[in-house]
Amino acid sequence: MSKKKAVHRIDSPAQRPAPDPRALLDRILDVPQLAHVVPRLQPEVLHRLIQRCGLEDCGELVALATPDQLARVFDLDLWRAGQPGLDEQFDAGRFGVWLEVLVESGASVAAQTLANMDAGLVITALAQHALVFDCAAVAAPASEDGEEVSAARSVHDGLGCEVGGYLVLAKGTESWDAIAAVLAALEAEHHDGFQRLMRGCRRLSNSTPEIDGLNDLLLDSEQVVFDLAFARERRREQQGYVTPAQARAFLQMSRQLPLGPDTAPPGDPLAKAYFRALEWTPAEDAAGEPRRLPPSDAAPSPDDTAAAVAAVVDVLVDAGVLAPPPRALLNGAQEAAPRLARIQAQLQVAHDRDPAAYASRSQELAYLANTILAGCAIQGRPFSLQEASDAAVAVCNLGLENWPLHWLTTTGSALPDDFLVSQDLVSVFQVGWKVLYVDVCLDTAERLIAVLTGLRCADREIQAALKQLRLELRKQWQAGAPWRARDVLDVIAMLDMPAWAALLGLMGECPVMHAGVGASRSSRTRAVSASAFEFISENRQIASIREFTQSLPETLRG
Repeated sequence: MSKKKAVHRIDSPAQRPAPDPRALLDRILDVPQLAHVVPRLQPEVLHRLIQRCGLEDCGELVALATPDQLARVFDLDLWRAGQPGLDEQFDAGRFGVWLEVLVESGASVAAQTLANMDAGLVITALAQHALVFDCAAVAAPASEDGEEVSAARSVHDGLGCEVGGYLVLAKGTESWDAIAAVLAALEAEHHDGFQRLMRGCRRLSNSTPEIDGLNDLLLDSEQVVFDLAFARERRREQQGYVTPAQARAFLQMSRQLPLGPDTAPPGDPLAKAYFRALEWTPAEDAAGEPRRLPPSDAAPSPDDTAAAVAAVVDVLVDAGVLAPPPRALLNGAQEAAPRLARIQAQLQVAHDRDPAAYASRSQELAYLANTILAGCAIQGRPFSLQEASDAAVAVCNLGLENWPLHWLTTTGSALPDDFLVSQDLVSVFQVGWKVLYVDVCLDTAERLIAVLTGLRCADREIQAALKQLRLELRKQWQAGAPWRARDVLDVIAMLDMPAWAALLGLMGECPVMHAGVGASRSSRTRAVSASAFEFISENRQIASIREFTQSLPETLRG
């Protein structure tokens, strides 16, 4: 086989024009009664807007948010994972950016916000930016001419300040001006809160123990970060979120679900524990009521405020910041119905016959979407909220199509129309996830390994890369995780770009059917969008995938 030119092209989504964040922000700022609208937005909505427009440009909105809103936004924004599915870590640098944005609205405003926030969070963040000591504990030596030298300069030849009897020394230059300004305002206007924060930071600054090798305890600074993460995890569980560790464990257990026994296995223990721990609260719209509102001499009427909130939500939906109603639910788009016909019909019956059962199925879909969002990647990147929702529904549709009939309590060749009245969607999802894993991910990897075994290329570099791919893919396939070989799959792009894109999608943690499945067999197709994929929800899609993998020897030999 001779070296083949890569005539196909993958168009990156980044090449497409995106809505102008500045124009979007201007539309929001022009909404009447904005000071009464922002406090009524759900924190998740506010966070999505900040993500789209940039925190630095959203100072006016942040200044209008309530402390309760900001606390929940911080739970979303101040924690980052190195890659999808890994545990999130506290980002002190991001907290510094938040301080800068708050101070732009005035040091007093920033101080008021910090005074009303969780002290543990603020102490943990500040302690990663600065050291705090009692001024009296730091000797101020005399200079050669007899004048005293600043204690800050004697201890740390860098940035520092003395405020309220404490010496604050910067660990770096980032956000220092904002930190100094807000500490001065706290000391002047919120003395008790200032003392509480300074005592906590001072304790962490003096907490490094002597290294004696006799214990392996966390340092105080490490312990407070752990405690902060644990408290956040508990809050998010009550709000319906799933931790990355729980999500990874659930998805991995679902891949191992046995489909052969005569009866369905008992419900997943992780899902059961989640629903036991979760305290469900009545659902709010995107404009849920806040706990408190900013003072105003002339508050608008509730109807006027509700209309203004609705206008903001419409703007966000129109700009793509908020997703429209999930396509797989009863009010979904009609164009999605044929491919998701099974779950659409089953949910409709549950809705009509047993509203309580339908509510449970909706909660289960939310759990499954959160699980995918927290524990899985798509094309090597995190899922978006809409993608996670669409994936959960698609996998459940596939699970309904492949539900083992010998698990039914009644005989028949198909599921009863009211199956979801009594059957939970978590188990249905697990069946679909197992089918995706075995019949798509593992099967595609196994077939590609067989193709690579007999594939020969005249170009030595390409042949060496093909051998490396075969060895690595076999190793990861045997380990049950073919997606870990994605980094060495690039050699396929030199042979056929659409086939490479298709294989990346099929051997992912959440397999998807990329447009390259069909494009690789068409000599007329020269460009395929990187975002041109669909979630696998039916067996007929799996049949098309097998046709694609069977054609790989011819496709890759050119």
